[in-house]
Amino acid sequence: MQSDLIDANNSGPKGWRSFAAHLFAPIKITWGQFFDLLVPMRHSAHIRRHAASVIISRIQLVAAIFAVMVPLWSVIDWFVFPWPQWAMMTALRLGSGIVFLLLAWPWDITKTRLQADSMLMALLLVPPVFYLISIRVTEDLQVTGVALLVTKLYALMPNIVLAGLAIFPLTAFEVALFSAPAFVFAVLGLLMGGQTLSMDIHGPMFWLMVLVMGVAMFSGMSQLHYITALVNRAMIDPLTGAYTRRSGGEALDLQFRLSAMRNTPLAIAFFDLDKFKSINDTYGHEEGDKALRALADNLRQGLRRGDVLVRWGGEEFVAILTDTNTDGARILMERLRATGFGPRPDGAPMTASIGVAERLADGAADWPRLIELADQRMYEAKRAGRDRAVLPEGQTLVFGDKPIF
Repeated sequence: MQSDLIDANNSGPKGWRSFAAHLFAPIKITWGQFFDLLVPMRHSAHIRRHAASVIISRIQLVAAIFAVMVPLWSVIDWFVFPWPQWAMMTALRLGSGIVFLLLAWPWDITKTRLQADSMLMALLLVPPVFYLISIRVTEDLQVTGVALLVTKLYALMPNIVLAGLAIFPLTAFEVALFSAPAFVFAVLGLLMGGQTLSMDIHGPMFWLMVLVMGVAMFSGMSQLHYITALVNRAMIDPLTGAYTRRSGGEALDLQFRLSAMRNTPLAIAFFDLDKFKSINDTYGHEEGDKALRALADNLRQGLRRGDVLVRWGGEEFVAILTDTNTDGARILMERLRATGFGPRPDGAPMTASIGVAERLADGAADWPRLIELADQRMYEAKRAGRDRAVLPEGQTLVFGDKPIF
């Protein structure tokens, strides 16, 4: 009775778990997803590529705005600074504007994560470098009034950098990494200005910078989680958990290009569940869905970590087998069939007709040709009696108690 009261009042362990579940329910994030938001190494190539595309697009937008606004600010410098300081500040602004213009220019570039990180670091370094140089330009001036206000605004450049990170989908580690130069430049600016670092005087400034970095970190992680959810929804088949045909095609295109560049083997296996229509017609579509899920689960368990499973359509699945030649694909097909594809609704084991194609053995010029060959061989297996695999060079695996030839 007492335990029930504790749980009802959210005072015990169960109550706290319930409270936490309600608190985090709106964002629907698991512990695994939370760790994915802390470090970048855990993300798939699809996620990294989409995040890189978003980062580069936003860099170009921000840089385009700064390419116009930064040089225009020279008008204020002309009014508040004497010659030659205003001329030097104008030259500094024009130089910064050129850098921003280069970042904003619609170059025909591959939007990789390395490219995105390089452009982002360049964008973030311009304001603090501008700040340090402006200190040298104005250090001999006795500024007052509006001129003093302008120089104090320049000192906010490191904070602007930290605040700007909030618009990019980044992990917590990446936000901390890109924030580090802002803190370094802030310290250098104080030292160049002849100040001695003091906890009483400068502590609040650095505390504010940490808070701004924390906000940017939360914002970046939230955006990254949202992008991840959207990409996964678009690239993952909700029924089987395999890649969709579109995302699978992207993965196959990437793997084919890598295989051709490195001259390594690449095999694909085309699976078609035998007599799947009879499951739907006899037992209903719900049992048919169970059969597809069972097939996908068993294929995933049998494939290696680097292989990719794609639901190509209906009861058809494609397995992308990286660094796998014909012999390796043959061994894998035997192991998959020995493990089994799951039971049919009547308890009988499910079987599949399989076609295998390999880039080097088949001399395929592109990945659509690999798909075409594997699809043709899958139909050969089906016409020959099902429950078998047809491989390159006329090899056929007949499963069950039948001989392999």
